[in-house]
Amino acid sequence: MFFNLRNLLNAATLRKSSKHLVRHFRSGQPTQTNVNLKGRDLLTLQNYTAEEIKYLLWTASDLKQRIKDKGEYLPLLQGKSLAMIFEKRSTRTRISTETGFALLGGHPCFLTTQDIHLGVNESLADTARVLSSLTNAVLARVYKQSDLDLLAKEASVPIVNGLSDSYHPIQILADYLTLQEHYGYLKGLTISWIGDGNNILNSILMSAAKFGMHLRVATPKGFEPDPNIVKVAEEYSKEYSTKLFFTTDPLEAASGANVLVTDTWISMGQEEEKAKRMKAFQGYQITMQTGKQAASDWAFLHCLPRKPEEVDDEVFYSPRSLVFQEAENRKWTIMAVMVSLLTDYSPQLQKPTF
Repeated sequence: MFFNLRNLLNAATLRKSSKHLVRHFRSGQPTQTNVNLKGRDLLTLQNYTAEEIKYLLWTASDLKQRIKDKGEYLPLLQGKSLAMIFEKRSTRTRISTETGFALLGGHPCFLTTQDIHLGVNESLADTARVLSSLTNAVLARVYKQSDLDLLAKEASVPIVNGLSDSYHPIQILADYLTLQEHYGYLKGLTISWIGDGNNILNSILMSAAKFGMHLRVATPKGFEPDPNIVKVAEEYSKEYSTKLFFTTDPLEAASGANVLVTDTWISMGQEEEKAKRMKAFQGYQITMQTGKQAASDWAFLHCLPRKPEEVDDEVFYSPRSLVFQEAENRKWTIMAVMVSLLTDYSPQLQKPTF
């Protein structure tokens, strides 16, 4: 009898505590905004307006401050699940997504090529329909952008691009959040990209001008970004009155830049091209000599993992390097994406300056 009474008292206490927690994370008046991303896909930042991208960064900053700085408990994704399809291995994308989704009360499900073969044992269309009936969203890290497009066409839940051969939008969100935290604003900054014309650069081309940021790009001959993407970027540059410059000279690209950015010269799937690429990218290593061409307040970004030929130790481990803050921000930005696509949550804290 005493045991049963104690259990009843404990259950009552737990119910009371749970109600208190719910009141706690819902407290405060939602900020008024016209942006509503619930139910959307995130395949490329080309599909998002300037205000929508700013809203994602605002939400990321809000969650970071409320959870990390203030220690609040925000189970915004409680009862929701996420399918994570990984055709390519990853450290930051996997850990940031798994821990971020779980921190918000959700359940992430990790699927490798040992668990799921897109379009092999089952058609992409069937996979999209099955996962839509079992989970609330799908994050896919794939080789082909066309696979993501087909998943999005056939799925009834949001599809998020965790990386493809064309774009890496969730990486760029982390980059922009890092720059906003570092400089206090984004408008007017000049980004210098020195490296391969790859998916990271493509995502910058699809979004930098929307913040009023200028872009200077250096790629070796034969490694330029997709001409179709460049054409769209040129249109954005005109629309937002920004400067867009292309060259094959790394020092010319670095001239006057606030931010020096590079990435791997050899992406996954390009290992057979290593000798050719190493020869083509000679002279593209970012060093303090590169920084001498940049603005006095220059900072350095790299999405990681990094190899010494891309940037030397002196820059990579210097106070100008924001790479580890950038890596952490992968977590807060993917959390913002999931919250925005799956809930009605609005940021509670003041909107940052962009």
